[in-house]
Amino acid sequence: MIRPFVFALALGLSLSAFASPKVIKKIPPEFPPEAVRKNISSGEVKAKLTIGADGKVTNVEIVDANPKRVFDKATIAALMEWRFDTGGKDETFEIKLVFRNDE
Repeated sequence: MIRPFVFALALGLSLSAFASPKVIKKIPPEFPPEAVRKNISSGEVKAKLTIGADGKVTNVEIVDANPKRVFDKATIAALMEWRFDTGGKDETFEIKLVFRNDE
């Protein structure tokens, strides 16, 4: 059984504008079963998002992760489902997701 977890996020400054786009749909990432099996209870992933003018995420690139490669797939899968209000222009910015298994 996969235990529930808490995740937090921190939006970085936009690389293409002065302010980060507003999140209008946020899907929380799943805590990977692999992490549970390996007794990993927390981690952080910094990702670079490319967002189209329509607010859909078009690309997610993992910039840094701790531990390496444990939370990457869950991060990419979740962030590809997020939607943003970009004001009708393409945007690129960084985001940090913090994973923590509370059980």
